Amino acid sequence: MFDSGLGGLTVLRRLLSLRPGQPCIYLADTARVPYGGRSAAEIRVIAAEVTSYLKQQGSQALLMACNTSNAIALDVAEATAGGPVVGLIEAVAKVVRASRVGVLATPATAGSGAYGKAFRAANTQITVVEVGCPFFVPAIERHDLGSGALIEAAKNYLEPLLAAEVETIVLGCTHYPLLEPLLQQLLPSHIELVDPAIAAVDVLCEMLPAPLPLPHGADAFSGCRFLVTGDPEPFAAGLEHWLGASQKVEWVKLQQAG
Repeated sequence: MFDSGLGGLTVLRRLLSLRPGQPCIYLADTARVPYGGRSAAEIRVIAAEVTSYLKQQGSQALLMACNTSNAIALDVAEATAGGPVVGLIEAVAKVVRASRVGVLATPATAGSGAYGKAFRAANTQITVVEVGCPFFVPAIERHDLGSGALIEAAKNYLEPLLAAEVETIVLGCTHYPLLEPLLQQLLPSHIELVDPAIAAVDVLCEMLPAPLPLPHGADAFSGCRFLVTGDPEPFAAGLEHWLGASQKVEWVKLQQAG
């Protein structure tokens, strides 16, 4: 699985809660974080590079732990991965039953309209409101989850969703579940927050062979390799901060990273 940074760890956490010790390569393209402000052409090139690299490393299935690349370059990943590709957007669109849905996403994901297309393919009567949130990913990468500026940004992003009287809000970026406590404070209690990682990991688990028992002394992360395209130290610190796990992080060079 891959993401631009720390966000995809929310997907990995979900996977390892169901299948501790699952062999997995997690690639964080931290040299180019965030993806959300990049052009579609850039994101498609990035997806081809990352997917090709993971295939070379022996991955047999790909979970796109990044909504932006899922929205804009799913076809690129499917053509390159050499195995099944699981997308967050397609997985969650099949399980949400609300008639009025809001989506918080990166500007690139929101601008693509990918969530609206996926939801309307499953339910032509659904109303979908997608909002781009450029402030969120940089704040989360800095471990800033409660500053006044972040709270003000969140209120502004939620305003059109509340005006549209949505029943459900999809967290359309894998970074955003880390903001769930803040968002719950700002929202009426009847609005449900949905993390697409839950549906996507369920789809992936159906493809995988039955899990083996963990070896004695091994932890849930024992089967994981963590790769980054930028400085390994901040990512390693983020791993420990968000997952409570101290893990080796390897630096890798992709063709266009930098």
